[in-house]
Amino acid sequence: MTLSLGMIEVYGVPAAVEAGDAMCKAARITLVGYENTDLGRITVLIRGEVGEVNVAVGAGLEAVGRVNGGEVLSHHIIPRPHENLEYVLPIHRSANVEQFNADIRFPPPLSA
Repeated sequence: MTLSLGMIEVYGVPAAVEAGDAMCKAARITLVGYENTDLGRITVLIRGEVGEVNVAVGAGLEAVGRVNGGEVLSHHIIPRPHENLEYVLPIHRSANVEQFNADIRFPPPLSA
């Protein structure tokens, strides 16, 4: 199953970090990374199921507005990117992020 690709392009590092943080907290997605294109334009890339990416991108767009001077330059979601994009763009899921894809498991309570 092909994972969706979500992208938000912002102006500035604080807005990019806030967007990435909000997206990770809002949905079960994988933060692929940040691409610094030029002159402070930073694209935040995420992967996940279509519905999760839609929720995450919405949360990221909202979060950028909370950053002083935060500005969204562009955003887009590709529901089923062509497999050749995996080889051209840095959007693949690596073993380095697998630990963040697991369900959260809380320890049992101390008293039963």
